[in-house]
Amino acid sequence: MAKQRRRDEREERVEGAMVETVIKIFRCSTVVKGGRRFSFSALVVVGDGAGRVGLGYGKAKEVPLSVEKGTKEAHRNAFDVKLKGTTIPHQVVGRYKATSVLLKPARPGTGLIAGSAVRAVLEAAGVKDMLTKVYGAGNTRNIAKATLAGLQSLKTRQEMEELRGVKIG
Repeated sequence: MAKQRRRDEREERVEGAMVETVIKIFRCSTVVKGGRRFSFSALVVVGDGAGRVGLGYGKAKEVPLSVEKGTKEAHRNAFDVKLKGTTIPHQVVGRYKATSVLLKPARPGTGLIAGSAVRAVLEAAGVKDMLTKVYGAGNTRNIAKATLAGLQSLKTRQEMEELRGVKIG
């Protein structure tokens, strides 16, 4: 017997080199004279698994249209992540509104210790070994955006040396 898919379960499709993952589908309803009218929104992350990742949020009257809109926005918002092997160069805290996400590099073989939203973003970016912890609000959208904020704030050793004007270690 085939497993039934839950509404918020992640779906993956390969488009070219970018992998598209639906983090969550949100359903909204409004009550009108004839009954309820539903609309949907989708939180989508795309990544090539080698340091490029983007997040998109699409809204529409039907689920496939919202996913398509979210995917297009994610491709537009894609950026390069500075990786060091299978992890990140240094510990960082990403903040978005009431949510903070701690991203901590880990040794090879540790794996990805993360919740569903953080895991989807990091897997799309190509991170294999990392420890994470979410503080504050548990809103899926804010968690994903805080994770992206943390990844965008990463700096390599060379960038830090140029910024400070000194040689590190």
